[in-house]
Amino acid sequence: MSPTTSPKRRLRRRSRAAEPAVESVPTSAAPTVAASRTATATTSSEAADPVPGRLRRFGPVLLVRTAHPRLALASALALAGAAALSGRTATAVGMVLLTVLVGQAILGWANDLVDRRRDVSNERLDKPVAQGLLDPGDVAFALSVGVLLVVPLAISHGVWAGLSYLGVVGIGLLGNLVLRRGRLSWVTWAVSFALYPAFLAYGGFAGDGQDTPPEIAITALAAALGVCVHVLVSLPGLVLDNENGTRHLPLRIALRVGAARLLWGTVAVTALVLVGLMVTGAQVGLRQ
Repeated sequence: MSPTTSPKRRLRRRSRAAEPAVESVPTSAAPTVAASRTATATTSSEAADPVPGRLRRFGPVLLVRTAHPRLALASALALAGAAALSGRTATAVGMVLLTVLVGQAILGWANDLVDRRRDVSNERLDKPVAQGLLDPGDVAFALSVGVLLVVPLAISHGVWAGLSYLGVVGIGLLGNLVLRRGRLSWVTWAVSFALYPAFLAYGGFAGDGQDTPPEIAITALAAALGVCVHVLVSLPGLVLDNENGTRHLPLRIALRVGAARLLWGTVAVTALVLVGLMVTGAQVGLRQ
C-alpha cells in the first residue's frame, strides 16, 4: 500500500512545475550587455544633442552653446541693423555688433549657472553644464572675462551710450536672480529693451556720438517689444516651468487662454510693434 502524499507536498510540486525556467547569463556576456546599454544611452544623448560628433565636447563650442547663441546673434544683428539705419559708420556698426554679442553671452552664461540644478533635474540634454560636459567654474570664469570686456566696449560708444548698455546687462543679470519666476517677470525685459534706443541714440564709436536722447515713442515701443520677446522665448519651456512651480507672466496667460492662442497672439502683437517702430522711426527718427 503506497503512502498517501500530503496536500502540502502536492502543492509544492505543482508550484515548482509552474515556475518558468530562468536562463543564466554567462559571465563572459555581462560586459557585452553593459556595453550595449552604454552605447544605447550615448546614442540617445547624441541624438538629442544639436551638436554632433566630437565638437560636442570641445570647450569653446560648449561655451558658445551655453551663451544662448541664437538669442545673442539675433539681438546683435537687430541692433547693428538699427545702428546702420540711424546713420552710423561701418566701424560703429561693427562695434555695436561686438558689444551686444559679448553682453548677450554674459546673460546666457549667467542664466545657465543660475538654472543648472533645475536643468539637471529636468534632464536638459541641450545644456552642457547640466550634462556635466562643462564645469560651472569654467562658465563663471568666462562670464568674468566677458564683464571685463563689455565695460570698455560699451564705454567706447560714449559715456551715456555705454551706461545705457551696461544698464541693459545689469538689469538682465538681476532678472536672472529675481522677478523672473513671478507675475512681474516682464518688468526686466521691458526696462532692458527700453534702454536700447538710448544706447543707439547717444552712441557713436570713439566719441563720434550725440547728446540727444531718444524719442519717447521709440522707447515705449522698444519696451513693448521686450515684453513680446519675453513671451516668445518662454513658450518652449512652459511645460517644464509649470511642473517646477514657476508662475511667470507668459505661463499665467497660457494657463488661461492656452499656449496656441498665446503664441499667435504674441506673434501678431510683435508684428504690430515692429511696424510701429519702423513707421515711427521713419517719421520722427530715433532722436528727439
